[in-house]
Amino acid sequence: MPEQPYEPEGVIAGTGMGGAMDLGASEATTLEQGPGGPPGGGPAGRPRSLWSDAWRDLRRNPVFLLSALVILFLVFISLWPSAIASGSPLSCDLAKSQDGPGPGAPFGYDGQGCNVYTRTVYGARTSVTVGVLATLGVAVLGSVLGGLAGYFGGWWDALLSRTTDIFFAIPVVLGGLVLLSVVTSNTVWPVIGFMVLLGWPQISRIARGSVITARQHDYVQAARALGASDSRILLRHIAPNAVAPVIVVATIALGTYISLEATLSYLGVGLKPPSVSWGIDISAASPYIRNAPHALLWPSGALAVTVLAFIMLGDAVRDALDPKLR
Repeated sequence: MPEQPYEPEGVIAGTGMGGAMDLGASEATTLEQGPGGPPGGGPAGRPRSLWSDAWRDLRRNPVFLLSALVILFLVFISLWPSAIASGSPLSCDLAKSQDGPGPGAPFGYDGQGCNVYTRTVYGARTSVTVGVLATLGVAVLGSVLGGLAGYFGGWWDALLSRTTDIFFAIPVVLGGLVLLSVVTSNTVWPVIGFMVLLGWPQISRIARGSVITARQHDYVQAARALGASDSRILLRHIAPNAVAPVIVVATIALGTYISLEATLSYLGVGLKPPSVSWGIDISAASPYIRNAPHALLWPSGALAVTVLAFIMLGDAVRDALDPKLR
């Protein structure tokens, strides 16, 4: 009688404690795959990364969705302000000075007879432009300097640490009053340059700490043992795993830079007329707060909502990217 092939009824799986347990074939396959299904943890066997998990959490976070909608609306009116506001923000009529809301002017008129609604809409372009460009400049400069210091260490790290200590000792508003008071340009570039000059030390310290942590991981040591160059290790292995804290801090700082631009413009050293800015409008409306409070209320409210939206967005991104909060 021919010999039948042997079909095992069970397999012996190690328990990890020096013993073993008898499993059926189906149970052993399930154990190999893990509780999440196929190996990899993601749908169709695809591995799930920190970014995919973060995006999944963000889509379910109402704070992120609300703040993202507000920011998308701000970006829209910054690019196409004429879509919701007719007329020019520089067109004023002194005969309508301090008038209340009326046809074509739902927010009323300011002390110069300018349409507050039109100026508030066009003021979003300046604030968003300054905030985004300053944040990009700060993030790039701070990440590069801090990342190099954290990776190489030595005298470069010591020099960067002492330099950041000097910049942290400079009061931001006082520094703006001193540095921008000698600038006569009406463009946004002097304000952006000032923010980048005083804002990069914070990002550099965050990047430095992230790179130092990532540099000690096993995959970095393995890449170095295989002969990978420093540039390849930094760009391919360390940067993708150290950029999350920088993104969180930069997102929150964006709202701070918008508020700083308005503060400097209010003090008269930031943007200057005929530029359209919420800070300029708030400064111009302050003397008329008793007779025309609407001229102060709307640009101030737009500034507060914008800053709050970016701060809420940064908090939501931080919660999604921080593994300790999972």
